[in-house]
Amino acid sequence: MTVTYFKRYKMQIDLAEIKNESVRQFEDYSFASWNRNLVDQHAEAKYFSFCDELDSHVFPCLGSADGCLKLMNEISCRKGFVPEATWLLVYQPKGASHFENCGTVQGIRSSSNESGSIQNLGISRAHRGRGLGSQLLLRSLNGFASVGVQKVSLEVTAQNEGALKLYKNVGFEIIEIVYKSADLVY
Repeated sequence: MTVTYFKRYKMQIDLAEIKNESVRQFEDYSFASWNRNLVDQHAEAKYFSFCDELDSHVFPCLGSADGCLKLMNEISCRKGFVPEATWLLVYQPKGASHFENCGTVQGIRSSSNESGSIQNLGISRAHRGRGLGSQLLLRSLNGFASVGVQKVSLEVTAQNEGALKLYKNVGFEIIEIVYKSADLVY
C-alpha cells in the first residue's frame, strides 16, 4: 500500500453574483427534488458517476455501491442537510418503461447558516457533455439561495478538468488548494 496525495481545489461562489442562468428541461431527462424515498436512487447515481473515476481512489466509498449508499444515508441525516439543494437526474427515453438514475448532487449548510457546500455532484459517463451537470448544479444553487445561504463552496480534484470547467463557467472561483491523502493498492 502506498500513500498518495491528491491536489484538490476548494472553490466558492457568492450567490448574489451568480450568472443569471435559468434552469432548463432536457428531452428524456427529469430532475427530481429530494425525497427520502429516493435515497437508493441517489446512491445508484452517485456510484455510476464516480465508480470508474479518480475520485473513487481519493474517496474509496465512491467506488462501491454499498459505500455510496452508506454515504448518501450519512449526508441526508446530517443536521445541515439541505433538501432544497439536493437533486436526482433521471434518464427515461420517451415511451420506454425503463429508466436510469444518472446524476445527483447534495447540499449541506454550515452551522452559521450563511454558507453551504456542494457534495458529490456527479453525472454518469454516458450522459456527460450535454449540459446536464450545469443544470444539476444550478438547481442546487437555487435551492441554497431559497433557504438564505449566501455563499456555496465545493472541492474538486485538480485533475478533473471537466468539473473544473463546469464550476468556473457557472462562476466558482478557486479560494484554496488542499491535499487529500489516500492509500492506494498497486
